[in-house]
Amino acid sequence: MITALLFLGLALQGVSPQGAQHMQAGVEAHKQGKFDVAIQEFREATESDPNLVEAYLDLGEVCLETRDYSCAIAALKHALELSPELDAAHLQLGYALLAQGYAEEAIPHLDRVHALEALGIAQIETGRYEAAVANLSAALANHPGNPDLLYYLGRASGLLSKRSIDALMSAYPDSARAHQAMGENYFVLRQFPQAEKEYAEALKQRPDLPGLHLELGLVYAGAAQWDKAEEAFRFEAKLQPGSAEAAYRLGAALLQQGKGREARAELERADHLQPDMPETLYSLGKAASLEGNSTLAEKSWARLLAIEKDTSLAAQAHFGLAAIYRKQGKAEKAQHEMQEFHKFESKIPPLRTE
Repeated sequence: MITALLFLGLALQGVSPQGAQHMQAGVEAHKQGKFDVAIQEFREATESDPNLVEAYLDLGEVCLETRDYSCAIAALKHALELSPELDAAHLQLGYALLAQGYAEEAIPHLDRVHALEALGIAQIETGRYEAAVANLSAALANHPGNPDLLYYLGRASGLLSKRSIDALMSAYPDSARAHQAMGENYFVLRQFPQAEKEYAEALKQRPDLPGLHLELGLVYAGAAQWDKAEEAFRFEAKLQPGSAEAAYRLGAALLQQGKGREARAELERADHLQPDMPETLYSLGKAASLEGNSTLAEKSWARLLAIEKDTSLAAQAHFGLAAIYRKQGKAEKAQHEMQEFHKFESKIPPLRTE
């Protein structure tokens, strides 16, 4: 407080007594949350001393807090006319302009003071998606898990992706990549026959393109055509023997067809390539259980539960462990696992009947 008062005293040197009085009254009203009073005092300070930068800056700050953006913009622009290097005014003016939809005008002010979050949003609004992704990613690194940043980064990335795909479809409409992109769109829409057709055309042009067979396999898996899914995933696994996802997907397709031994081998390979993927651990436990290998099944599901606690996979792991313990005559352990499983049932919302 002493430092703030000293700063205020230094800032007001050379100011008229009337202007200094209004400034001090405005600062005090601001501290007390009396924003209308503060605005009035700062306005009168600007009238008493038209060249008092601090009066315009403080007026802009209070107007910004009260969301009177027009007032804030006018005051802060005047502050910058008097003192063009005043970073505090650049920052607040950038926010005020952005809030009013003047994204293009806000960018140089936000860029100057490295306000990455607001700058990224302004760049989205002006179509500068690459820069927006870079700035929002940097901001998210400083504030991990911030929901607003996650939203805007996702939006910027999606718009950048759409622009790239649009350019691809426009310039190379019959290329393998264009057909792949169309296949991905149809897959998201669960239009599996159309997706299969697009992937087939892409593979006709570039049969060894990494990822294509995997994506086609996902189409077949979505349609529960497990034999075809197995074939596609097996081809991908040969193309990319170091891909944990290809090994997992192949193992899962084999498991769906009751081929427990082959499934276990692929799932163990997937777990070796990328340890502790929850999906792999669950499927590995299931494959081991089908083979009667309760030791491996128990180990896999216990490891899954050490990683995940409140997911559907965790629920199924508890259910599987209960079955193992029941067969082993370990009634107390089986009962405990079933109790854990039933906890998940209580979290599932009831079906709507209307």
